[in-house]
This record gives sequence, C-alpha cells and structure tokens, in this order.
Amino acid sequence: MPSFKIPVIPPTTNKTIRFPEDVVKNVERVIAGTSCTFTAFIIAAVRSAVEQIETTENKK
Repeated sequence: MPSFKIPVIPPTTNKTIRFPEDVVKNVERVIAGTSCTFTAFIIAAVRSAVEQIETTENKK
C-alpha cells in the first residue's frame, strides 16, 4: 500500500467576476448530478480556452 501523502493545494487568488444569468444557468444545468462544482467547471473551461488560444497562436 502506498504511503499517505498530504495533498498540496495550489495557491489561489480571489477574483470577483459577473456572469450573465444564462451562462450560470447553462453551467449549472451541465454539472447537475455530477460532483463537479461551478468553480471547478469554470477553471477547467478557462484552462481549455487558454490552451486552445495558445495552440492556435503557435501555429501562426
């Protein structure tokens, strides 16, 4: 059995942003019934968008 390792939580920064109501409703609908939080979904979506933009820019 592997030894227990204390998880490391990456540093975070609080940012206050406003989402259009339709975006909030769509995200909540998509994550309903999952263990995904609104924040986790938004972080994953932003990371994906940044990766796509950087990939596209590198192909130019």
